Amino acid sequence: MRRGWVALLVVGGALGSGCAPVRRPVAAPPALAVGAVQDGIASWYGPGFDGRRTSSGEPYDQYDFTAAHRTLPLGTWAVVTNMTNGRSVRVYVNDRGPYVDGRVIDLSYGAARAIGMLEPGTTAVRILVLGTEPPSEPQSVFVGERGP
Repeated sequence: MRRGWVALLVVGGALGSGCAPVRRPVAAPPALAVGAVQDGIASWYGPGFDGRRTSSGEPYDQYDFTAAHRTLPLGTWAVVTNMTNGRSVRVYVNDRGPYVDGRVIDLSYGAARAIGMLEPGTTAVRILVLGTEPPSEPQSVFVGERGP
């Protein structure tokens, strides 16, 4: 009887001692709610990705007003305001990223051009989450002192 317990402890110890790695889920940052605001650094991506599939499965079109965000649900609409010049653009989140530390959103070439951030490559932005319902008014670029 005693031998059985020793064998069980040895086998149990081997199984629980790291023979197979235990993968624990990494908690993602909480998703931003409708009306939430996030400030940070934006970058843009374009020609090298044009035509490739985004995380949502759609082909990437560098001229559309789209964006990549780490936590916003795919299909979210947001207004991104360039904090250096006050220009804003409404974007559709259809991809994941950015994959560079310290950046909160990657804009498509078209969206980056609309808010005047192509030349610097990165800029301070404010993101206003609109939700997943498509906006009823046509796409436009907002120009104002500090955006909407």
